[in-house]
Amino acid sequence: MLSNLATRDVETLLHPYTNLSAHRRTGPLVLERGEGVHVFDTEGKPYIEGMAGLWCTALGYSNAELVEAARDQMGRLPFTHLFSGRSHDPAIELAETLKELMPVPTSKIFFCSSGSEANDTQVKLTWYYNNARGKPGKKKIIARRKGYHGVTIASASMTGLPANHMEWDLPLPGFLHVSTPHHYRGAEPDETEEAFSARLAAELEEVILREGPETVAAFIAEPVMGAGGAIVPPKGYFPAIQAVLAKYDVRLIADEVICGFGRLGTWFGGQALEMRADSLSFAKALTSGYIPLGGLSIDPAMDEALIGQSEKLGGFGHGTTYSGHPVACAVAIKTIAIYKRDRVIEGVAAKAPHFQRRLSALAEHAIVGEAKGIGLIGGLEIVADKANRRQYDPKAGVAARCVAFAQEEGLIVRFLAGDRVAVCPPLVITPDEIDALFDRLTRALDRTRDWLRAEGLEAVG
Repeated sequence: MLSNLATRDVETLLHPYTNLSAHRRTGPLVLERGEGVHVFDTEGKPYIEGMAGLWCTALGYSNAELVEAARDQMGRLPFTHLFSGRSHDPAIELAETLKELMPVPTSKIFFCSSGSEANDTQVKLTWYYNNARGKPGKKKIIARRKGYHGVTIASASMTGLPANHMEWDLPLPGFLHVSTPHHYRGAEPDETEEAFSARLAAELEEVILREGPETVAAFIAEPVMGAGGAIVPPKGYFPAIQAVLAKYDVRLIADEVICGFGRLGTWFGGQALEMRADSLSFAKALTSGYIPLGGLSIDPAMDEALIGQSEKLGGFGHGTTYSGHPVACAVAIKTIAIYKRDRVIEGVAAKAPHFQRRLSALAEHAIVGEAKGIGLIGGLEIVADKANRRQYDPKAGVAARCVAFAQEEGLIVRFLAGDRVAVCPPLVITPDEIDALFDRLTRALDRTRDWLRAEGLEAVG
């Protein structure tokens, strides 16, 4: 029987990425508070937040300095905007700080409220830029299958997941998708990672030539795929891809919404994977998820074109009410200051080998086919047959069952398409907490194996 809070939830809230029919029966997990890497439900039960909320609470929960930064800014200037030339100290200081951190040539920073908005703006600016430089036909955007870039109409069109397209009349025309860079699932027998990368680069070139280079504007990619399965690209992938893009004057947009601000042990994920983008999108860990804030970098050529268009048209016709919200910017400034002062990114690099050893060891489990990651992110794939990588019927919901068992064990992780389970804890997790996380995940896998056997769906091997 559902509690009073759960009943109220079911009757009032439309939940994102939720089976709405099943939710009416099961109700929500209602969380009441958080501290460090743990969150607590209304019964007081603690959970290790193994997904850092939604890949974002990098500094964990209830960080007093972030709370105070928000409180202080609320007391001084709770809101103003950046329209019509207005400005404020937090936006200026944060933009200066970000320009210094950017691994790509950057003239300006544009702020918005989320990763979806940032990637949507990337599309608009790419189109606007090509109009400004006399290439109005150069508008098509290429993304990857299983890539995730958001849920606005444009960003969902770039997203390469069926659930974001089915019955939504998406993707829009002009949005194309190429293969997922997942060696475990996509490689030919005995094909090396480097050879697989070369083949994917050749596929990309074929698509550009088929469509006409004069029509293709940009290629967007996450350094590590998040919602598509926590998939690490194969060796040599980005250098191979970038050679093709440079050949045909196609911009590379780095979607750093998940990987940015330390997740891979570098300030930005692309720095760990030889990714050299023209522009990047950011959000999530910029404020440790405490308050919505996103944005993107504007490279010098783009900046010059935008100024020229303002001269021509009389203004820049894009922006939202909360672009550069002062409270969000103040929290972001403090978040970055903590990353620097406490050497959080260096700490990720130091803890990553231990995290990855525990993750890799799960590949020996009877129902796990792949367990791979980088930094403090990773994914594992549950399979029915380890030898030939045969999967269970998706209708069995095996990964979802595993995640439910993990929750019972006091661990929050996330199931993704293809029976994959993602792990992405707060960056401040300690070595002992890493061990506790993987101990609980191992028990959840054991319980999943036993459930499969009881249901007559035994794994082979």
